Amino acid sequence: MQTTNTIFVEEEDAGMRLDKFVAEHIEAFSRTYVQKLIANGLIMVNGTSVTPRYLLQKHDQIDILSIEAVEADIAAEQIDLDIVYQDDNVIVVNKPRGMVVHPAAGHSSGTLVNALMGYSPELSTISGVLRPGIVHRIDKDTSGLLMIARNDAAHKSLAAQLKAKTTKRVYIALVDGNVVHDKGMIDAPIGRDPRDRKKMAVVDTNGKDAITHFRVLHRFGKYTLIECQLETGRTHQIRVHLKYIGHPLVGDYVYGKSKNEFGLEGQFLHAAVIGFIHPITGDYMEFSSPLPEALQIIIDKLEFSLGESMK
Repeated sequence: MQTTNTIFVEEEDAGMRLDKFVAEHIEAFSRTYVQKLIANGLIMVNGTSVTPRYLLQKHDQIDILSIEAVEADIAAEQIDLDIVYQDDNVIVVNKPRGMVVHPAAGHSSGTLVNALMGYSPELSTISGVLRPGIVHRIDKDTSGLLMIARNDAAHKSLAAQLKAKTTKRVYIALVDGNVVHDKGMIDAPIGRDPRDRKKMAVVDTNGKDAITHFRVLHRFGKYTLIECQLETGRTHQIRVHLKYIGHPLVGDYVYGKSKNEFGLEGQFLHAAVIGFIHPITGDYMEFSSPLPEALQIIIDKLEFSLGESMK
């Protein structure tokens, strides 16, 4: 049994190889696996079989027929969820640190999707069988708020708001070093790191526009607590941008230092505020979430140390 996932090519991706494009857009697929799918006629462009080297054009329709054997194992699980808001169309959930958003290679259970399937019998289908209800994502070790769509109409509305940059997404981050400027904007394109395809980086060629606004909340000498507001939503955007300006996230072993004095596993990043227009009522809704205890303890220690040093 197979299921079809359809992706439409936007202008910014025109000229990219088909195999590279699909591998970058579906985390569970390696480039080699994508090439095998293409060779077996399971990935088509505009209804036609093409080669992995096919160069995409704007508005191309890519149909991905993925074998459902893996997807069939995705099960509803009874996992406690921190539901901040819910109605018949939208759920706002506060995801804990360490939870993967949706099943992928190495994470077939215990994900937010597994938990959502156990909580709500109705979720949107637009993102495919692997990602029911998922409109946007945050990394495994990033905690905080996510919008979940309970039907396709709500999904389309929320996705359109993300694309139009009208949603409000504010993150709290602790970074290495003293950020000198009280506020600023990081405008630097992001794409796959040419030296390590598993990572993202600021790149001049084939990078997608990426803009992050930041504001300093508190300085602790060796560290700075900042607020980041996304204008765009590229993969690992905040993590990559903060590394780019020389202030990587504390605990970010991929883009930052290999260790930290707090023993924190995973980046200090929390999706603290999310705001959007309700898909049905048209009302603006905004929700906030405090730092999880593990991160708040670190801030409390830094504030105590700062206070002691000023005596």
